[in-house]
Amino acid sequence: MGYGKRQTDNASAKASVKGGLKGGGKREPAMKRLETLLFTSELADLVEAGMTLGQALSALANQGEEGSAQRYVCQDLCDRIVRGENFSDACAHHPRTFEPLYANMIRAAEASGAMVDVLRRLTDHYERYDNMIGKIRSAMSYPLFVMGFGIVAMVGALVFIIPRFQKVFDSLGATLPLPTRILIGASDFMVNYGWTLVVAGVLGVMWYRKWSATKAGRLKVDGWKLKAPLISGIVACGAYSTLAYTLKTLLQNGVNVLNALKIAEDTCGNAVIAQAIAEARKRVTDGTSISGPLAASKVFPRMMTDMLAVGEQAGDMVSSLEHIGKRYQKDMDRNIASFTNALEPIMIVVIACLIGFVAVSILMAVFQVSASLG
Repeated sequence: MGYGKRQTDNASAKASVKGGLKGGGKREPAMKRLETLLFTSELADLVEAGMTLGQALSALANQGEEGSAQRYVCQDLCDRIVRGENFSDACAHHPRTFEPLYANMIRAAEASGAMVDVLRRLTDHYERYDNMIGKIRSAMSYPLFVMGFGIVAMVGALVFIIPRFQKVFDSLGATLPLPTRILIGASDFMVNYGWTLVVAGVLGVMWYRKWSATKAGRLKVDGWKLKAPLISGIVACGAYSTLAYTLKTLLQNGVNVLNALKIAEDTCGNAVIAQAIAEARKRVTDGTSISGPLAASKVFPRMMTDMLAVGEQAGDMVSSLEHIGKRYQKDMDRNIASFTNALEPIMIVVIACLIGFVAVSILMAVFQVSASLG
C-alpha cells in the first residue's frame, strides 16, 4: 500500500514537472555529471543488494527532492522499464543526462548479464573524468583570479585615480612627460567611451560563441588548443587519456571496435581528434585493428599508436588502453604542474608592469611639475 502511494506521488510529481515544462517551454530536466556519477554508484549498490532495476530506480526517485532532475529522470526510467523497455533504451531517451557511452555500456551489460560490474566501471569512468576536470579547473582558478584582479585594479586607476591627478596637473599648467600624457589619454577614453569597450566585449563574446558552435569554428578553436603554448599539453594529454579509457571501458564490455570508435568520437570533447577518429573508423576494414588508421591521421602521438599496436599483436587491447590512459593521465598531471608554475610568474610580471607604468607615469609628472615650479 505504501509502495503504491509512493508510486502515485512520484507520478504526480513527474506530471507536474512535465506540465511546468510544457507551460514554460523549457527543456526536460537533466542530471549534472556529478549527480549521474552518484546515481550510477547508488544504483549499482541497490542492484547488488538484490533489488530489481525498477525497485532500485523507484527508491532513487524517492530520494530526490520534489521537482528535482534526479526525481524526474529516475521516475521516467522506472516507468519505461515497467512498460517493458530495456534499461539502455530508457537511458537513450535522456541524452542530456546519459551520454552515448552510458547507453551503449548498459546495452552491453544487458547482453552479458553483468549489470553491476558495468555500473561499477561506469562509476570509475565518471570519477576519472571528474578528477581530470577538477585538476584543470584548479590549475586555472588562481591565474584567472590574478588576471581579474589586475584588470579591475587597472580600470579603477584609470577611471577614479588618474582624473584627480589630471585636474591637479592642468591647474599647474606644466608640460607633462610622454608616459603621463599616454596614461591621461587612456583615462579620458575609459571615462568617456568605456561603454564602447563593454558593448564591443559583449558583442565579441556573442559572436565567438556563435562561431565556435559551427563545425569550422570548433575545428579552429580545438586545433588552436592543441597547439597553444602552456595549455596544449594539458588539452592533448587529457583527450588522449579520455579516449583510451573510453575505448578500454567499451571493449571490455563487449562493444565492437567500430561502435566503440563511434562512441569515442562523440565523447572525446575535441573536434580535431573527433574528426581524426571518424576518418580512422572509415579506414578500419577488419573491425579489429585500429592502430594503423589512428597513426595515419597524424593527430595521435607515435608512442600512443605504437602501444596500441603492441596490444593488438598480443591480443590484449584492453590492457594496452589501460596503460595508455595511465601514461597520458600522468603526463597531463605534469603539464598542469608546469602550466601553474609558469603562468603564475608571468601573470605577476604582467600585472606588475601595468601597475608600475601607472605609478612611474604619475611620479614622472610630479617630479617635472616640481622642477618647473622650483
